[in-house]
Amino acid sequence: MLVTYKYFFLTPEIWDALRAAAEADLTLAQAIVDSAGVIVQSADLTICYDERGAKYELPKYVLSEPTNLIREG
Repeated sequence: MLVTYKYFFLTPEIWDALRAAAEADLTLAQAIVDSAGVIVQSADLTICYDERGAKYELPKYVLSEPTNLIREG
């Protein structure tokens, strides 16, 4: 597996915190990013930094509910 420098210093704990924050309501999301030491640069969580300055970029499609799925029922 090839690990590039860009992703070498990103930690799973921060990714987990960002995922939890994206799935939470606003108050809980703020508490999650604060406790994880995440610095949110954009209001929609697409660009964040950890305490060491590593950049975490989330595409907008992972932060919204899918609109093109068919519900089976």
